[in-house]
Amino acid sequence: MSLQPKGSGEIPAETVRVARAAFPKGSLAIRVRDELGSLFVDEEFADLFPVRGKPAWSPGRLALVLVLQFVEGLTDRQAAEAVRARIDFKYALALDLGDPGFDFSVLSEFRDRLVEADAGRRVLDGILAAARDKGLLRTAGRARTDSTHVLSAARELSWLEMVTETLRCALNALAQAAPDWLVEVAEPDWFKHYATRAEDSRFPRTRAKRDEAGHRIGADGMRLLQAAFSPRAPAGVREIEEVQVLRQAWVQSFHLVEGEVRRRDPKDRPPGAMRLVTPYDTEARGSVKRDTFWDGYKVHLTETCEVDTPNLITNVVTTDATVPDVSMTQTVHSRLAEAGHLPGEHLVDAGYVDAHELVHARREYGITLTGPAKRDPSPQTLAGGGFSRDAFTIDWENKQAACPGGKTTRRWNPCRCEEGVPVIRIRFNKSDCLPCPVREQCTSSSVGRRLTLQPRAEHEALRQARTEQETVAWKERYKTRAGVEGTISQGVLRCGLRRSRYQGLAKTSLQHQLTGAAINLARIDAHLTDTPRAHTRTSHFAALRPAELTLGGAK
Repeated sequence: MSLQPKGSGEIPAETVRVARAAFPKGSLAIRVRDELGSLFVDEEFADLFPVRGKPAWSPGRLALVLVLQFVEGLTDRQAAEAVRARIDFKYALALDLGDPGFDFSVLSEFRDRLVEADAGRRVLDGILAAARDKGLLRTAGRARTDSTHVLSAARELSWLEMVTETLRCALNALAQAAPDWLVEVAEPDWFKHYATRAEDSRFPRTRAKRDEAGHRIGADGMRLLQAAFSPRAPAGVREIEEVQVLRQAWVQSFHLVEGEVRRRDPKDRPPGAMRLVTPYDTEARGSVKRDTFWDGYKVHLTETCEVDTPNLITNVVTTDATVPDVSMTQTVHSRLAEAGHLPGEHLVDAGYVDAHELVHARREYGITLTGPAKRDPSPQTLAGGGFSRDAFTIDWENKQAACPGGKTTRRWNPCRCEEGVPVIRIRFNKSDCLPCPVREQCTSSSVGRRLTLQPRAEHEALRQARTEQETVAWKERYKTRAGVEGTISQGVLRCGLRRSRYQGLAKTSLQHQLTGAAINLARIDAHLTDTPRAHTRTSHFAALRPAELTLGGAK
């Protein structure tokens, strides 16, 4: 298909007349069109289509259809039917009443083009640009970010199910690519074990029997791999994607011990960031956060939080499930800067905050990163009553430190820790520590107290953050961050954010960009209709809490 730009154009007069009559109070699609105008033009997506070929349906209109589809939670068939049959959709898309629309498969093809060009961000940016032009978006104030887990589109598998399904998936692919060869290679009992979908309920219950089943599956998979990689195998068999996935899964799960296939011990398996959890979504990863275990991805949402304008999502980032929040802080800031949406203050939870991020946000972007700084992890702090790092006086100019007992040391060693991060290691003399009257509050080491400090800028930023977060003013200001939890809830309940609709990181990322765009349209519509924001629900008993307890004992 080739692109022949048409734009959204003017709304046909007959479409306007019928839409006004059918929707005297308007609808979301109609109000958004009236307020924001044509959100997308075909030229924005010109690079997604070849110069020659069959004319394509307007990509600007398709982009709007995708967003409206997520607003209303429609399937592709339902969205295509809405374009053909619903008057408010025709109004928003500037179509004639008799326009037949398009086949539902066009939406899938257009999403594939967006994924291939990594162009999902354009849809979100188009809505933000229109909102800014109408004064509905202000980004210089405050923003808030949080992440949530996203389940893979593939079902969650136990280990036995995973290795069985991986082998079965490879057998099915080989049955199509080289059926005659596979008939010669396959063992008779393979048809019994791998012809139908694996279910954990069909495996033995006892540990010994399950281990036995795992060894059998491992041996069968190894036999198939040896055959596929032998010189007698048909050309191209080893290059089949499912065979490569089988090989990767077997390397991760099994190894040969004296010629026998054995399951690897947990400590001998790859880290979670590399480990396959399903053969049907090879980019999904398993992770855990507190008491939540999941296989899939993680999405980070950033939104504005101003009183007199709608809270709009300005950035969406999707990662695999194992990526920690703190490693995404700079990525979020970089994308906000690139799009021109940097806030003055960025409210986040503790997962996004460390000393380096506090300094980097201020130095590189002029942002105040506001979030709970983690406590000093030293044993003295955790035990309570001991002398933490903050109890020591650091003289940065003269490179020396003084302890609470009045002793000073110049044993100052700049170096790098095991992770390669610059640190400063300080040692106090054994002769000063052993006779010290407050030694029990400081150290139990027989060689004297040791301190490990971050560079001055990070050390002072972290110390200041820990001090500020204990104040009433900081806690009152930080309350605003909690609102992003409602955004995640809206995404889950309205747009199905909790589970990926598609397989793979790139397609899941597109889903999240469209979810952000859909939430923005819904919020702009709520703003236009003066729909009040929902208040945080408080139980009757919690409402009786005294004011001094509400502040949590803040000073």
